[in-house]
Amino acid sequence: MTKGAHIKPPDDQNIDQTLRPTTWDEYVGQEKVKKNIRVIVEAAKKRREASDHILFSGPAGLGKTTLAYLVAKELGAQFRTTSGPALEKLGDLAAILANLEPGEILFIDEAHRINGAIEEVLYPAMESRKLHLVVGKGPSARTLSLDLPPFTLVAATTRENLLSQPLRSRFGATFRLGYYSEDDIKKIIKRSAEILGVRIAPEAIHMLARASRATPRVANRILKRARDYAEVRGRGVVDEDIGKKTLELLEIDDRGLEPNDRRLLQIIAEKFHGGPVGLNTLAAALGEEKGVIEDIYEPYLMSLGFLQRSSLGRVVLPAAYDHLGLTRRRELL
Repeated sequence: MTKGAHIKPPDDQNIDQTLRPTTWDEYVGQEKVKKNIRVIVEAAKKRREASDHILFSGPAGLGKTTLAYLVAKELGAQFRTTSGPALEKLGDLAAILANLEPGEILFIDEAHRINGAIEEVLYPAMESRKLHLVVGKGPSARTLSLDLPPFTLVAATTRENLLSQPLRSRFGATFRLGYYSEDDIKKIIKRSAEILGVRIAPEAIHMLARASRATPRVANRILKRARDYAEVRGRGVVDEDIGKKTLELLEIDDRGLEPNDRRLLQIIAEKFHGGPVGLNTLAAALGEEKGVIEDIYEPYLMSLGFLQRSSLGRVVLPAAYDHLGLTRRRELL
């Protein structure tokens, strides 16, 4: 069993921050991405310049924000964070840009949700370090141009296809994060268990890793719930039995599918005879937003080979029928 009792467990409200890797060595997985980023950062440090603007894309929970923190730490730069939805007015972004310090990192999460008018302010800021402000209205309006200090914009998005081409082209480096291997997820769970002071059996690590949707955030969430269950219903040790009961309580199966994942597959398989079915029709049948289906459910189901997107719509693949124990369409003919 992995022991970490010598480390004082953090308060619950600080757990997620405590589990965040603080060095490149602690950050497990995404080796190619890390290698490329470290070259960019080291080159910027040697030139004593601000790094190129960086864009991270990929499904939620894969470590995009953590990578942004590591870039700032390696550069010894201040880290300022905001998100696309928070930038509602031009003044919001203008105020942030006008107060940047030399070398500072500006991190924008959910960058695909920045509206077009605000993007127009970002273009000259990223390209020539200029902030153009329009003062006044009508015939008396005039444009003021302010010089900005050297800074690095690091953006993250789960929907790179929704970013405008002009914005995407202004990033000096673009990296897409992929799902983690099961071995990497096991390392993450083991490290998190040590930080939390949780004793966990190797069998439980394997079980939780397999059910973690190849995603570190999900792995840590399940580990925290297993820790709770072990303390309330067990002896404080997360063993194979505790792991199994935790997953049952959360309604997560051995491949990481949650109730909504299974329902999506079952609706396509049973109501629409396996597909293809259009996204709008599927969203109506599920009572779910299209964006949630595209961002949350589909990426992982496609990575498992359970679901396919085609020009005609979504199609359930044979592996999903086998996993759910459903009768395949061809067997009904």
